[in-house]
Amino acid sequence: MRKRDHNVLTNAASLLICGLLAGVVVAAAAFPAVAMSGLAAKAGAETFGALPTELTVARAPQITYLLASDGKTPLATMYDENRRDVKLKDISPLMQKAIIAAEDHDFYKHNGVDLNGVARAFVNNQSGTNSRQGASTLTMQYVRLAISYSATHPADVVAATEDTSARKLREMRYALQIDKELSKDEILERYLNIAAFGNGAYGIYAASQVYFNKPPSKLDIQESALLAGLVKAPTSFDPTTPAGYPDAVDRRNYVIDNMVQIGAITKEQADQAKQIKLTVAKKRTPNGCVATNTRSWGFFCDYFYRWWLQQETFGSTSYDRERRLKSGGYTIVTSLDVQAQKGADKAVRNQLSESSTAARMVAAIEPGSGRVRAIAVNRNFKLDDPDHPQNKISSDPKKAKKKIRGNRPNTVNPLVTGGGGITGYQAGSTFKIFTVVAALEKGYPLSYTINAQHQFKSEYIIDSGNPAACTGTHFYCPQNAGKSMAGVHTIWSAFGASVNTFFVELQQRVGAENVVKAAEKLGITFRASNDAKFAANKDAAHQWGAFTLGVSQTTPLELANAYATLAADGKYCEPIPVQEIRGPDGEKLDIANPHCEQRISTQVARAAVDAARCPVGDHSSTSKCKNGTAGNVRGIVDAPVAGKSGTTDGDKTSALVAMTKQYAVAGIEADPDWPQTNQRMKHNEVPWGINPAVYQTLRAAMIGKERIDFTPPSGKIIEGDQRAIPGVKCESIDTAKSRLRGAGFEPVVASQKTPSECPVGTAAGTSPDGRTIKDGVVTIEVSAGGGQPKPGTGTGPGGPVVPPPNGGRPGRPRG
Repeated sequence: MRKRDHNVLTNAASLLICGLLAGVVVAAAAFPAVAMSGLAAKAGAETFGALPTELTVARAPQITYLLASDGKTPLATMYDENRRDVKLKDISPLMQKAIIAAEDHDFYKHNGVDLNGVARAFVNNQSGTNSRQGASTLTMQYVRLAISYSATHPADVVAATEDTSARKLREMRYALQIDKELSKDEILERYLNIAAFGNGAYGIYAASQVYFNKPPSKLDIQESALLAGLVKAPTSFDPTTPAGYPDAVDRRNYVIDNMVQIGAITKEQADQAKQIKLTVAKKRTPNGCVATNTRSWGFFCDYFYRWWLQQETFGSTSYDRERRLKSGGYTIVTSLDVQAQKGADKAVRNQLSESSTAARMVAAIEPGSGRVRAIAVNRNFKLDDPDHPQNKISSDPKKAKKKIRGNRPNTVNPLVTGGGGITGYQAGSTFKIFTVVAALEKGYPLSYTINAQHQFKSEYIIDSGNPAACTGTHFYCPQNAGKSMAGVHTIWSAFGASVNTFFVELQQRVGAENVVKAAEKLGITFRASNDAKFAANKDAAHQWGAFTLGVSQTTPLELANAYATLAADGKYCEPIPVQEIRGPDGEKLDIANPHCEQRISTQVARAAVDAARCPVGDHSSTSKCKNGTAGNVRGIVDAPVAGKSGTTDGDKTSALVAMTKQYAVAGIEADPDWPQTNQRMKHNEVPWGINPAVYQTLRAAMIGKERIDFTPPSGKIIEGDQRAIPGVKCESIDTAKSRLRGAGFEPVVASQKTPSECPVGTAAGTSPDGRTIKDGVVTIEVSAGGGQPKPGTGTGPGGPVVPPPNGGRPGRPRG
């Protein structure tokens, strides 16, 4: 603190006089009812000299501001006390003079304690003819407030404000010392920043905003006088209430007259100012996520709030962290992308109201940084008023019988991000991507083939009474959504068409525990207790046959980030809702930096994305896609895309992930109040399905953004270890099977015959022919005779492994 020059004799005199007055004058001035003896006066003088002079001053609570990622758009404010410190140069000179006129005319003349004022107060209070005076200077008032804010125990707060002579003596002693250490302007600045002005406004910055909706540098005479008058009794002089308004006007005019007395303004200026009708904004600063600047941004704000409470950087307990947030004076640039968020808000509410049973939930995240760009759901982020409830009766029949209300249209539950009892929702076949990753990591290439039957009898053991068990057995027997999906598939074609039996068999070969591990590496957590038990036990995970079909619960945010990890070439980034955090002094905190690590190899990630382009109507130079379950996404987003749709049994949930290199968007449609809902959640068949919400969000986010292609994979991860296929033309089917098995292939006999020059019923050739992947499926074409081979069959070199994309109409979206 900068010291001011003082007259040594003046300071010594002040100490001496204060010591002599301490026993009688101060007490009598402030507390005329107290009788003091000469002995007490002598004791008081000795005590005064022994009082401490070093005042520890803690920073008063400051308001925290949340901004969108552009660093300009307000998101929310959070505070225990609405205060923002400002420099004296940013406070109107009229306001500076007004507070001196209201509280301490001789502020620039005394040394922290106004001895003349003490004497006047003593005479006034002893005479009983006038109203009581207290003799506190601005410096003493600042001391009182500073002690209170620096207190670490409730008793210290009481001691700072109790009506005793001991408190007054302590203030005087500290005031004298502070007046030596700080300049008058520094004291005035601190006082104006710490004083309370009522209506939740602490400090002059908040007061000027709350009452006049302007910065303190713009305050005029009558506005300054009104605010200066409030500090004496903010409740009594409250201009926003009918009872306080007349007193506030009188107090304002009193301060204006005092501004004339100290020479701050002229009489003419005062008369003009008093003629102005007092008008206040009565604009309390919004506080918390229920009062975000845009109504629908509350869910993102709540995600930020919950994230903050988990960061040990801000304190050892959640209580400490919350206090830091609401009193630390931070300026926080969040990761919320206004363009993406507005697009998501519109998309989730399009054709589906806040009161709908179905909740449309969407999250958008940035690959490579983990920054959460949008969180939206067709609900209002607010508490339902218990006295005037708006929420509908729960859709859960058991709760409905008890008249328990659900979470629509109003809720503050983290439906999109999870936590607080929200464990998530089944995301269906979007989980097949984890089987793809695990298979690729085990060396299975994208061209790996399986002859997927309509129903697959797995080795997974389940309850024999389960509808998914094969008849009369305890083995898990999943089926495809349609019989036409059966046949030989590669990872590309199986993922594009979402062939259940292909992926359950592939998971069985890879090991379900490895698929679960791949999901965990990509950021999937298991909040539901039953899911957590499976995931935590390797033997149990090994028997989790339905995992690849998405029976585990997740959230849109986790699902988006899992796919974003692949889009970022395997770099996992912890989801984070901030871009920059600055403290009240402007220093940056490292906690806002991305926290990333390579969890999947680059080639595995690129290969997984290559397969994921098939479901959404996209393909690379290397991919071999058939129709996709959400094949219209590529054309709507108009950018290279990858992703996957998913549906659970009975359509109880529907899901879609769609991503570019810049954004990964995941959406889930479900009933959060009743997971076993009898409502069928939809994809693209209806305007209120989940698909439009996802691709409309992604399309909006991508407006004005560069179209960046995904890098295709390279090397053996595409075609694998290629082996020569032995020639079996015109041999018997059994001989052909034997030769193919001996060469390390899985033979399959075609269901339809092919015209060829070979005898009827013999092998007409193979598909593919020439070379194919080790352990891959090779189809034996059966001759129908006729002398001519069927065009396009694998009777010559270079036959295709799978049919090329036909650009036909996408099939019905299924899990």
